[in-house]
Amino acid sequence: MNITELARRLKVHPNLLRDKLPELGFSVGQRAIKIDNRQAQKITEAWAEMMRKQRLAQKVEIQKSHTDRKQDIEPAQRKPVSIPAKISVRDFASSLELPVPRVMQELMKNGILASINQQIDFDTASIIAEDLGFAPVQEEKSKEEDTGGLEKIRDRVEKEVDENLLPRAPVVVVMGHVDHGKTKLLDAIRKTNVMESEAGGITQHIGAYQVERNGRHITFIDTPGHEAFTVMRSRGAKVADIAILVVAADDGVQPQTKEAIDIIKSAGLPFIVAINKIDRPEANIDKVKGELSELNLVPEDWGGKTIVSLISAKQGTNIEGLLDTLILVADMEKERIVANPNHRALGTTIESHVDSGSGPVATVLVQSGTLHVGDTLSVHDTLYGRVRAMQDWKGDAITEAPPSTPAKIIGWKIAPAVGDIMEVPDKSTELKRIKSTDSSFKATEEVASIRHLQSHDESVESSDSGKQVLNLIIRCDVLGSLEAILGMLDKIHHDKVGVKVVQKGLGNITDSDVLSAEAAHAIIIGFNVRPTTTAEQLSRDKKVEIRQYQIIYKLFEAIMVDMQKMLPSEQVVTELGTFGVLKNFHKNDKGWIIGGRVKKGSLKPGAKLRLSRNGEYIGEGSIESLQLGKSIMKEAKEGQEIGISYIGKIKPEEGDLLEAYSEESIAQKLKIEGIRQR
Repeated sequence: MNITELARRLKVHPNLLRDKLPELGFSVGQRAIKIDNRQAQKITEAWAEMMRKQRLAQKVEIQKSHTDRKQDIEPAQRKPVSIPAKISVRDFASSLELPVPRVMQELMKNGILASINQQIDFDTASIIAEDLGFAPVQEEKSKEEDTGGLEKIRDRVEKEVDENLLPRAPVVVVMGHVDHGKTKLLDAIRKTNVMESEAGGITQHIGAYQVERNGRHITFIDTPGHEAFTVMRSRGAKVADIAILVVAADDGVQPQTKEAIDIIKSAGLPFIVAINKIDRPEANIDKVKGELSELNLVPEDWGGKTIVSLISAKQGTNIEGLLDTLILVADMEKERIVANPNHRALGTTIESHVDSGSGPVATVLVQSGTLHVGDTLSVHDTLYGRVRAMQDWKGDAITEAPPSTPAKIIGWKIAPAVGDIMEVPDKSTELKRIKSTDSSFKATEEVASIRHLQSHDESVESSDSGKQVLNLIIRCDVLGSLEAILGMLDKIHHDKVGVKVVQKGLGNITDSDVLSAEAAHAIIIGFNVRPTTTAEQLSRDKKVEIRQYQIIYKLFEAIMVDMQKMLPSEQVVTELGTFGVLKNFHKNDKGWIIGGRVKKGSLKPGAKLRLSRNGEYIGEGSIESLQLGKSIMKEAKEGQEIGISYIGKIKPEEGDLLEAYSEESIAQKLKIEGIRQR
C-alpha cells in the first residue's frame, strides 16, 4: 500500500505519519513510498490505539480540571465606606461609586421607596451598603444632624409650655420573629381580619391602627416580620412609646426575636413580652422564659422586671389582660406620652407608595399638633403637597388627625420616604419647591431605562455567546411594585442566562400585551392585576403564558426557578482513591477479577476507574463489586488488600494503577449580586 494512501485513511499528513511510525515501533524510512498490506494493517491498529490514548489523556485532563470545583465564589474583601447619620440617596450612591438607580433598587428590595433627594439614616444605609459588598463606617455626628429627624419632634415637645401639653394615645409597636403571631394578635385586638388581607399572611407594609379600651385609645404599629423588612422594623420602633415583643410558646427565641430586642433596647422603649400560642400542645412556657432570661429579660414571676403576658391570639385568650397591661405601662410613662394638639402638625411617615388612582399616598403618624384637610405638607423644608383628603385606619374619611393618630394622606406631589418627618410649616411661601426632575416618576423612568439598556445588552450578547434570555412583560398595580420588581430582577447575573423585560406598565393585562408576548416569546407577569376577558381568551389561542402574583418574593423565586432550568448542568468529578494491581486472576463476562491494595483514599462499588500503566492512561472501566476474602464489601479503605470485579475492555496487569472517581452532573447556581445568603 502506498504510504500516502494510508495517511489519507488515517486522516493525517504523510510526513507526520512517517515521523510517528518509529515511535509506534515500525522501521519505515523517511523516503519510503510503499509498505505491504500486512504492515499497513498493523500500523492502522497501532495508530488507532495511540489516538485512543490521546483522547483518554485529554478526557482525564478535563475531568481533573473539574475535580472538586467550588460552586460558590469567595466574597471579595469589603471596601470601607464612611456614611453620616443622615445622607441623601444621591450622595449615598456617589459615596459607593454606584449608579443612583442601582442604590434605589436595593432600597426597594428592603421595602423602602425613596426618591433621589430623600434622606436615609445610617441604620438603613449601612444595611444597604453591606448588601452591596461594602463595610460601612459611621461618621461622627455633626450639630446640624442632631437637629433633624426625630430630634425635631423631641425639641417641639420640650419647648412646649407644660399647661399646653395634654395626654395622647400611646403608640405601641408589635415586634417579633416571622410567623410568631404579631398580625394575628392585632387581628384579635381589632376584631378584623387584616392578616388574611396581606398576601401570604406576611405583613408587607407598616400599618398603623387604633383601638379603644375602657375609654382610652391605643395606637398600634404593625411591623413586618419577614427578614427582608429589617429597616422597616427599625423605623417602626423609632416612633413608638411602648413595644410588645411577641414570642411563640412552641418556637421560643429566634434570630429576629433577638434583633427586635436590640432595636427595642436601642430605642429605649418600655416593653411587654407576649408569649403567644400557649394553646398549642407543644407549647413550653418555662423554656421560653428561660431563653428570655439568658438575654437578661427575667420575667417578674422569676424575680425579674420584665412584664410577661401569656396569650393565645388565635383563641383570643387574655387579649383584654394584655390591653390592660399596656394601659398600666402607659400610665407609668404618662409624663412622656403627651403632646400639644393646638399646634401645627408634626409626624413621621409610616408607609408610602404611589397609587395608580390616587397618585402618591402616605400614612403619617401625627406626633404633635393636629393635621387638618387643606394643610400644607412639608418634608426637609420642601413643599411636598397639600392635604386633599385623609382617611383613618378603617378607611373612613376624616377632617382632622390629633396626636397619635395614623392618617392616610392624599395630596402629595411625590411620595415621601418611610421615616421622613412631615411638618405643617409656618409659612408655606418660604419652602423650597420640588423640581420636576426630582419626582419619583423621574426616578422610576431612570430605573426603567437602566433595565432596558441592560436587557438590550443581554439580548445582543445572547446572539453571540449562546446566552439564554428569559423574556418578560410585567404589569403592576402601582408604581412602587413595578420599581421593586425591576430592582430585584436587576440582581440576577449569570454568564449563560439573563432576564429581559421587553415591556412594562401599570394596569390590567390587555390584548396588546398578549400580542407583544407572542412576538417576543415572553411570559406575561401580572402583579396584583388581572388579564381582561379578551386578553385571557387571546392568551389561550396564542399559547402565551400569563402568571399572576401577589407577593414579590414568590414572583422572584418563580423567575429564579425558570432561569435555573435554562442553565446547562456542569460535570463535577470527585477523586475517590487509587488501587495498585497485584494480580489478574481470571476473565469473566464483563471484564476481569483482579487483586491488589488500596493505596490512597477509598473505593466503592459503582465508582468509575482510569487504568494507567507506566504513567500513561491506557483504558477506562468501573467497579462492579468489592470483595475481602468471601465477604462482599460496601467500601474499601486505604491499606486494605481486596479483590475487584473490574468492568472494562483493557486487561489490567500486575503493576498497573487504577484511579477511582465519581462523576455527577450538578446544576449551576445563579449569581445574585448584592444579596446576602442567610
